[in-house]
Amino acid sequence: MDTPQNTALTRALTELPGPLPARGVIHIAIRHTDRFTVVGNDLAQHPGLSTTAVGFAVRIQSLPQGTEVGVKALAARFPEGEKLIAAALRELEAHGYLQRARTRLPNGRIVTRTVFCNQPAALLRPRVAAAPPQQAPAAPQVTEPVPAPGPALAQVPARGPALAPAPKPERHVPDAPVPDAPAPEASVPQDHAPFVPLVPPPTAPKSPRPPLPRPRELTPELERISAALLSDLHHHSPEFTLSEEHVHRLVPGVAAWLERDTHPDAIRHALTTNAPEPVKYPYQFVKHRLTVLLPPPPHRTTITPFQTCDGCERAFRAPTPGHCRDCRTGHAHEDQQAAA
Repeated sequence: MDTPQNTALTRALTELPGPLPARGVIHIAIRHTDRFTVVGNDLAQHPGLSTTAVGFAVRIQSLPQGTEVGVKALAARFPEGEKLIAAALRELEAHGYLQRARTRLPNGRIVTRTVFCNQPAALLRPRVAAAPPQQAPAAPQVTEPVPAPGPALAQVPARGPALAPAPKPERHVPDAPVPDAPAPEASVPQDHAPFVPLVPPPTAPKSPRPPLPRPRELTPELERISAALLSDLHHHSPEFTLSEEHVHRLVPGVAAWLERDTHPDAIRHALTTNAPEPVKYPYQFVKHRLTVLLPPPPHRTTITPFQTCDGCERAFRAPTPGHCRDCRTGHAHEDQQAAA
């Protein structure tokens, strides 16, 4: 099987026009008519991407719309392992070729949506208004020779209607090639704002993540209840299996929820409901939800206690013991009469 293949390759080399290079690669380009994908040199020769990342970018670009391109889906389709595929996808994501975002469906389920762009640098270029279509160049005009200046002749008044000048013989001029006029586009107003890219560049600084909430005072009772709640999560959802170190790190976040009068069942429901399938990093997922879903502190209203009046022994609300309003009013009236 090797001999016919090498013979065909050698025959194809003899059919290439021009002298062949003495060293380096020699391309035999056969035009594709079906089942092909256009790959730009900005991806194929990207200096910052590894060969593995470029290969998976080409494979993802060749897949039909809607094909699963997660780590497990690609590992089931291709011979590379999950670690190598995950590293290649992180490279493509860092350089803007790949974007993975979690989206909530109408039924409440959270899915990961993957977007692949073959030219991420083109998204950052400003959009320039199209130039007006160029007019076809006019055919060169043939000018008649101008006679030498001589003495001015007296003008003879014309008698009768003026006669039309005789047609001049036309010289054959080859038609100039007329360029194809571009399709008319909508005119852009002068005061139109310049194009601002909505996708930040891969090197844009990311805002720091908010820290894990902490209680005002981590009492032993709060620490015990928080650790028990985190250790028990895998009984309700096996994907939320946390190590001992992760439980110790997440205890202050759960204690902050408990300090705000949140029931443990409500905390467990907030951490495990509508989780993605599968949960690849349970520690990061629980930490994120403890931070972003932290309930507000309870609004505590001050209730004025009941007091017994020292004069009439009736109950009334006051912060300190003393007389009720009627007794205070009666004492004030008696003091006024005594002063009079």
